[in-house]
Amino acid sequence: MDAPPLRLMAVLAHPDDESLGVGGTLAKYAAEGVETYVVSATRGERGRFFTNENRPSDAEVGRVREGELRAAARELGVREVALLDYLDGDLDRAHAPEVVGRIVAQIRRVRPQVVLTFDPFGAYGHPDHVAISQFAATAVAAAADPSFDGAAAPHAVSKFYYFVNDEPKWAAYAAAFKTLVSRVDGVERSATPWPDWSISAVLDTRAFADQVWRAVRCHETQMAVYRSLESLTPELHTALWGRQTFYRVMSRVNGGRAQETDLFDGITRTRGAR
Repeated sequence: MDAPPLRLMAVLAHPDDESLGVGGTLAKYAAEGVETYVVSATRGERGRFFTNENRPSDAEVGRVREGELRAAARELGVREVALLDYLDGDLDRAHAPEVVGRIVAQIRRVRPQVVLTFDPFGAYGHPDHVAISQFAATAVAAAADPSFDGAAAPHAVSKFYYFVNDEPKWAAYAAAFKTLVSRVDGVERSATPWPDWSISAVLDTRAFADQVWRAVRCHETQMAVYRSLESLTPELHTALWGRQTFYRVMSRVNGGRAQETDLFDGITRTRGAR
């Protein structure tokens, strides 16, 4: 019998996380025949809206940004986008069992072998990013637990990763945005590179760099910030879109310190996926 189709799910916080965070990964695996899924906790309704002049209601911002998310997902070849319906900026104050339950429902429905999310630092300390990292990690464990409530059958994810940024990636972002910080409770949180030795997997996504940039540009409400990316050197564009790095949190199929070049390493591929 053939193995089940390969499926990858990215559990994220906001529209544009799919492109800026793991766009190269989503595009690469979609091109290889892997079914790719994006789960977004919010619609980004409190984020920037063009220049923020004549800004509409949060609900309208969320409606527009959801449309941008879906357009970017189509550009990346994503099979499906699901929204969890939480409020942008309040994710870390949401009812944890409920959030986990909604992610579990998505995992059990889709039954992915690989799940990705933010690292525990939320990239640069964004509270929503930190929260979705914690919720996703809990949900991966809960989805496999027969005692966890839910109508769908339990599903054990084969591999779970944080997408992380090394020194070259943060240097490229710094060249575009100068500083990436979050200010939370009066404390400034800044981006922290992961050391090279801690990176479990590196994907070569250079062939998809232009595709990722097209997906980023689907987020038109955010381009007042992202426009600076257009002036980056080819080397910096390659650092941003042509290489994706991960920390393997959990694997049921492989281990060791050898650096992976495929997130599905150890998982049987079907005939339809290369």
